[in-house]
Amino acid sequence: MKIKVTSQQHNPLLKRKEIVFEVNHEETKGTPSRLEIRKKLAEKLKANIELLYVRKVETKTGTMLAVGEANLYESPEQVKLVEPEHIITRNMPPEKPTEEKKE
Repeated sequence: MKIKVTSQQHNPLLKRKEIVFEVNHEETKGTPSRLEIRKKLAEKLKANIELLYVRKVETKTGTMLAVGEANLYESPEQVKLVEPEHIITRNMPPEKPTEEKKE
C-alpha cells in the first residue's frame, strides 16, 4: 500500500490541516481499512495518530486506487469540538468501541 498526499490546506479557524490523499493498494487487492490508512498516513506526515482522522475513503471503480480525505488537528480538545462522533468511532480499532459499551 502506497499513500500519496495530493493536497494539504491549513484551516486556522478549526485549527487543523485538511488533507486529500491517494492510496495505491495493488499489493493488498482490497481497499485497506481506515485504521491501516490512518497508521500509514500518520507515519508519512510524521504526525501523532491520535490527532489524525480519516473522514472518507473511496475506491475508484475498476482500479486499485482509492481517494480519501483526512483531518490532522493541533490538539485533542479540538478533535472533540469539531469532529463528528461517528467519524471518531470509525477511526478507532475494532476492539475499543465494544469495550466502552460493556462498562
